[in-house]
Amino acid sequence: MKTHGWSATDVGLKRDHNEDSFLCSDSMGLYAVADGMGGHQGGEQASRMAVEILEKEMARRLVSTTDGAKPNAVAEAMREATMLASREIYESAQASPERAGMGTTLTGLCFHDQSVTLCHVGDSRAYLVRDGRARQLTEDHSWIQEQVRAGLLSPGDAIVSRFRNIITRSVGFEPTVTPDLVTMPVEAGDCYLLCSDGLSNYFSVEEIGRVLAGQFYGEAGRALVEIANERGGDDNITCVVVYVANTLSRGPC
Repeated sequence: MKTHGWSATDVGLKRDHNEDSFLCSDSMGLYAVADGMGGHQGGEQASRMAVEILEKEMARRLVSTTDGAKPNAVAEAMREATMLASREIYESAQASPERAGMGTTLTGLCFHDQSVTLCHVGDSRAYLVRDGRARQLTEDHSWIQEQVRAGLLSPGDAIVSRFRNIITRSVGFEPTVTPDLVTMPVEAGDCYLLCSDGLSNYFSVEEIGRVLAGQFYGEAGRALVEIANERGGDDNITCVVVYVANTLSRGPC
């Protein structure tokens, strides 16, 4: 199988700088979205470092992790790359007082053989559209999600809560982090969406499925960004759309 990815990012309507970063590498089958925090310089640097370290470390490890020697080798490589990113971002913040407290979300996909490994920290999200149905693959590491899981807050109330941006796990805020990791089978025709909360805050899972189904995948990311801006654009908006084709296909664009 072959993956085809397209990315879109926008500062939104309320911010004067973009603290999101993304990775979209068809050659590596590696994709990620990171949403930085910690102010203008800190947030931008943290998210950029996260995706750059992930790309560099996975490029170094991919030769040895895709040879089938260990079933969980790709997951371990993504875990170690994320932990390295957390340590380096944390150390960078300690060396620059103006960047104290910076960190970032990081949600990434690595396609290998007939599988994909998902690595996730924070409240950026991953979705899968298969056979016309969309589902969310990640669970937010956020205070709001903890309240929902405990039955103290309804999903409807969570959407409008002023505390929805408080995350409980990030890359770089502390020197170590434990990412969520899962490896799952891939089917030709699958479409994956990675996005920052500046996009997901404006869409239900079902609506994401409808937008992706109604667009050429190469144009879907920009369409989602435009809708998010029409609905308020309160935050930076970033997404990566990934289509899984069979080896004979050039993709849908």
